[in-house]
Amino acid sequence: MSPHSKTIGAVIVAAGGSSRLGQPKQLIRFRGKSLVYHIVVAARQAGCSPVIVVIGSDSEKVTGELRSTSAVIVENENWQRGIGSSIRAGIQGLIDYAPEIDAVVLLVCDQPGVNADTIRNLVTRREETNKSIVASAYANTLGVPALFHRSFFQELLSLANEAGAKSIILRSRERVAEVKFPEGEIDIDTREDWEELNGGSASPETMPKGRRRRKVNYADRKR
Repeated sequence: MSPHSKTIGAVIVAAGGSSRLGQPKQLIRFRGKSLVYHIVVAARQAGCSPVIVVIGSDSEKVTGELRSTSAVIVENENWQRGIGSSIRAGIQGLIDYAPEIDAVVLLVCDQPGVNADTIRNLVTRREETNKSIVASAYANTLGVPALFHRSFFQELLSLANEAGAKSIILRSRERVAEVKFPEGEIDIDTREDWEELNGGSASPETMPKGRRRRKVNYADRKR
């Protein structure tokens, strides 16, 4: 992050129940680290501060996984209502913790292709274009990771329970800059997703037994 950048925080949504996976996706291993730890480290390395992690399902386990980090934990007791409720909780937690924050990078914990450079690219594009939103482009759509200027905080706080940040991005295209991020198409929802990420074989220590299913059409997912 440029030394001339304004303060940018991160909100990581890590509250879901992972019903299709059969175990907490936040805790499955990627390159020796859990997915949630991996994304927290990426946000910190990119210079985001504070880093807010929204937890819900399996909250004690996820909190324990992050004990060695500087992440600020926000618990969403209503996580089952949908991702919009977790985004609202995270943005409110960010505002409460850092009222003068200039912008936020919104992240989810199940995109293993995200690293510090991914986040830095969003910030750089913001500095180049001065657009209020910088979104990742993949699978013929736009989505997270995405950077939102504070002028969009109220819209994020007004999201319906089932609505993701994509709904704001797509209806505000004139205020959106894009960063190509083809790896954003890869996320982890099922055993099949995990097998594909690992070259066709899942680790029995990290994945439950289950039936294979058809490939997810990521372009249709709401984020």
